[in-house]
Amino acid sequence: MRQFLLVTAGIIFGILIYGTIDSLANNDQENSGSSETVDDSLKPVSQHAIQTIEGSRSTAITRAVSLVSPAVVSISVIKIEERVQRSPFSGDPFFERFFPEIYRDRVYRERVQSLGSGFVISDDGYIVTNDHVAGHGKKITINTENGQEYEASLVGHDYDSDIALLKVDDHVFKHVELGNSDDVIIGEWGIALGNPFGLFKKNKPTVTVGVISATDRDFGRIEEGRIYQDMIQTDAAINTGNSGGPLVNANGEVIGMNTFIFTGDKYATGSVGIGFAIPVNRIKEIVNGIKENKIDRDYWVGLSYLNLNRYVARQLGYPSAEGIYVSKIIRNSPAEKAGVELGDVILEINNIPVKNENTVDLAMGSDYLQVGDKLPVKVWRNGSEKKLEILLEKRER
Repeated sequence: MRQFLLVTAGIIFGILIYGTIDSLANNDQENSGSSETVDDSLKPVSQHAIQTIEGSRSTAITRAVSLVSPAVVSISVIKIEERVQRSPFSGDPFFERFFPEIYRDRVYRERVQSLGSGFVISDDGYIVTNDHVAGHGKKITINTENGQEYEASLVGHDYDSDIALLKVDDHVFKHVELGNSDDVIIGEWGIALGNPFGLFKKNKPTVTVGVISATDRDFGRIEEGRIYQDMIQTDAAINTGNSGGPLVNANGEVIGMNTFIFTGDKYATGSVGIGFAIPVNRIKEIVNGIKENKIDRDYWVGLSYLNLNRYVARQLGYPSAEGIYVSKIIRNSPAEKAGVELGDVILEINNIPVKNENTVDLAMGSDYLQVGDKLPVKVWRNGSEKKLEILLEKRER
């Protein structure tokens, strides 16, 4: 028995020794011709690996930016603006009467340069921006991302909608793809491109990213009487100089034009994440109107109004002191032709309830009205309500 165990142990030991010698021989054969080994972690990354890493960093946002950037421009505008230098004796009847040339307010004109953004909408050089950027420019210069500079002409502009159309002749440009602002999804990516604080000139546009925070934001007439309706809200950072630049989606389609921001403080100027863009469908409509010279907002209505009070309401027999009433009508005016009468209490304008004269601008600014449009008005007269339509006529000069 003891001999059997010894023989068995000897066989097992022999097998182990043979396996070890064979393994060492194989290693020597594999390492032949090489004097040293290299740690894999120290080997250089292959070109294929680099491309893989770069590919993993490419996203829908970076692809959208690369599509749109070549069509974004910075805009430099020289304007002539009127300034008023107040006299220290302004409002003093004695000095104004006897020394009018010395003590009256002085009005002078000054050349002012402003900066903004824009985007090319066709390869033949049509460029869209805000009216408050370039609408009254005497000299307009654009810069593209490749450093080229061109003089642009003002084709036309619409003050109410805050949209201007520029043109650079004799040059072919890359242009953006205009999307559909009716299809905007709240929460989807919003990418703003432009020229904040003049950083873009002869360089690439600044890019900021956020989401679409809301749609259909209405403001009536604000910012010196302009109308902002159906605005797109985004938290992508928009700052001074971004006005007129495009707001695009992750497909690289323009869905709006960056226009203004809320800061929460009248003295603050930086972005706090509440910016607004004119929807691109509005831009298409206005641009077509400018090209065809069909936009005419120089209309008139021909009536005056005052706030109601208890005394006037009692005289009219109106059951409330809230609202406005017609205090004057110009003969042969659109209002008179529509059947409006003195003493009518105006209940609605453009289907918006009117509670006092402060809401009239909101009601009149609830649509982009122009010559030839019909303005619906609801009035109260002698105990009953009447619906009228005022045909807006060209203002007489």
